[in-house]
Amino acid sequence: MELPQDFNDLLKFFAERKVEYLLVGGYAFAIHAYPRTTGDIDLFIRITPENAEKILAALNDFGFGAVNLKAQDFLTPGMVIQLGVEPFRVDLLTSIEGVTWEEADQNKIIVVSDSGVSLPVIGKNELIRNKLSTGREKDLLDVKKIRELEEK
Repeated sequence: MELPQDFNDLLKFFAERKVEYLLVGGYAFAIHAYPRTTGDIDLFIRITPENAEKILAALNDFGFGAVNLKAQDFLTPGMVIQLGVEPFRVDLLTSIEGVTWEEADQNKIIVVSDSGVSLPVIGKNELIRNKLSTGREKDLLDVKKIRELEEK
């Protein structure tokens, strides 16, 4: 999978620090269907104190240390921590609609980025459930496109 260099670098630090996360959103759609424009990368993070510390360390390695985030910021369900600006914004999500961490993690797939980083990605069925749960027009269109591709 081809990612912008900044995203590759960040996810390399996530891998080195053993951060538990899943790629969701537009980039996950690109893996399960086809690439489309997106203004960010969405990362669904596991909520545990240990993982929160790993995230902080990886963000510090990447250069986001001055943002003054705390471990507690990654422990509250329903949080969206946005770092950077589009089209290179990183959204860290502590929960997603319609899918628990355990469900998403159990059915994840692994793809390799163009720079050789292994990326855990939400499974297709969980991505569909998530997108249906949001009810947003663009997400419903994504589900329609995935299903059309399955029929071919």
